[in-house]
Amino acid sequence: MKKLIYISIIVAPLILLQSCAPTSTITRAVAYPAFYSEPRPLSILVMPPINKTMDVDAKENFYITISKTLCERGYYVVPPFLAMELFQTESAYDAENFIGAPLNQFREVTGADVVLFTVIIDWKKSGLAAVIVTVEYILRSATSNETIFQRTGTITYDTSVNTGAGGLVGLAANVAASAVATAVQSYLPVAAACNDEVLSDIPAGKYRPDFNTDQTLFAGPKTVRKTIKK
Repeated sequence: MKKLIYISIIVAPLILLQSCAPTSTITRAVAYPAFYSEPRPLSILVMPPINKTMDVDAKENFYITISKTLCERGYYVVPPFLAMELFQTESAYDAENFIGAPLNQFREVTGADVVLFTVIIDWKKSGLAAVIVTVEYILRSATSNETIFQRTGTITYDTSVNTGAGGLVGLAANVAASAVATAVQSYLPVAAACNDEVLSDIPAGKYRPDFNTDQTLFAGPKTVRKTIKK
């Protein structure tokens, strides 16, 4: 018995230390070196999303949510309405045709240092009480054509409702209320939350006060999953 207690005293702090340890030991400077080397990327062109889902409205709806987060990260973003006019004029609305191609032409026309591609993997209302958005983000240099940032996020928006009623009647009421809440829930705040979660790992741009001071912060995981309660 004393031996078991002794082992518990030794092991418990080790488990606690493991749970408090950072999930990554790679700093942002190591994970995203292109953001810290000259010339520093300062401006971003957002390509039309690549829609892998059955929702035909996902592409345009998601596109309008991205720029805000990038601006908050300290970057100049080519205005979406100007970018979209360019894409339509140059037959570049289907970004899948350019995701592996040289990007110099976009730099010459817009002056952007970096081009952001996004791939919508999930855009759905699951069951009766969840809205799920999964997007992959790929940032490529418009000069070297190298991928300088790649990360995927899944946001589950929990729309379940608890009416407070008990018993089978209460259960039925909860299910019905949750189904209604899910049906009327807009995708836009879920998509915005996905942008914020994934792009928060991009090193701070020139227009943020912490520009050039976050090299030693640990980089986040390549895949982000988060559930948000309505």
